[in-house]
Amino acid sequence: MSGAALAYWLTAPGVGELRPVAVPPPGPDEVLVRTVNSAVSRGTETLVFEGRVPESQYTSMRAPFQEGDFPGPVKYGYLTVGIVEEGPAHLRDRLVFCLHPHQTRFVVPADAVVVVPDGVPPERAVLAGTVETAVNALWDAAPLVGDRVAVVGAGMVGCCVARLVSRLPGVRTTLIDIDPARAEVAAALGVDFALAGDAGSGSGVGTHDLVVHTSATAAGLRLSLDLLAAEGQVVELSWYGDREVSLGLGGSFHSGRLTIRASQVGAVSLARRSSRSPADRLALALDLLRDPAFDALVTGRSAFAELPTTMARLSEGSLPAICQLITYEGADEVDAGPTLDSSTHSRTDGTDHQG
Repeated sequence: MSGAALAYWLTAPGVGELRPVAVPPPGPDEVLVRTVNSAVSRGTETLVFEGRVPESQYTSMRAPFQEGDFPGPVKYGYLTVGIVEEGPAHLRDRLVFCLHPHQTRFVVPADAVVVVPDGVPPERAVLAGTVETAVNALWDAAPLVGDRVAVVGAGMVGCCVARLVSRLPGVRTTLIDIDPARAEVAAALGVDFALAGDAGSGSGVGTHDLVVHTSATAAGLRLSLDLLAAEGQVVELSWYGDREVSLGLGGSFHSGRLTIRASQVGAVSLARRSSRSPADRLALALDLLRDPAFDALVTGRSAFAELPTTMARLSEGSLPAICQLITYEGADEVDAGPTLDSSTHSRTDGTDHQG
């Protein structure tokens, strides 16, 4: 089956729409996937929606199977789960994850999809790209048994990092956010919770060996430094787009020999690059999603037909979901404009999907 499908396009900063696209028949080494669910990677996708990708980052921020260019029109996204309708026999009728934009049906190379393990529902499997980001961050951070770890920012990435690091023996993990409602999510993840206003020591000398920062705010990064014990490390996972961040690096930053380290998922962590491929890392993320605790992150749900409005609401903050799940039942029946050619489906290397 091929023919027409519908895709979400950002036509200009702050303006999105659904467009019909032509889906070609799959070749011998390709698969046709019918989407079951996708999810909005809130941090990165809202920055893209707002047109805040710096021109210097246009190439590095391309998503796999992205069409168009920043700031728009552009088809963007990378958290999609669907059923293989046509393709190699070992993949046909299997539930798979793909780093593909929001679209009802699509054709990609067979090696671009990863089979979702049995027991992982599609609503949870959409988190694979975000868990992959968390895995890479922890490979960069290299936490030790018994460490005291704080995660500042209880969004999708922060919550995934908190759940994974908390499973290391003896690690005490605290999830920190400005929203008291995130305490319930922290409890479901099995970690402690603290409000940002109550978390800092105030003395400039913290007690945490490792802090992972995901809030994408200057205040959150400053708090992360304040939480560190001497010789501690902040792993910075936030992506700020075109925003500048100011820090006061006096106080204990030098005397405490503190470290700020950037981490992102575009390349496998140097600590594992010689032994793990991006496909290995993604397969590991899907295997880790056997853990039902991750269901606590799916706090919003909307139909594919509502995606233009949903993105606007996520951007303005009126939709406070951690993970906004997009459902596709009946999605092909949505009315849209003229059909576009979607026959170009090559993957871009060096993708920086932040989750």
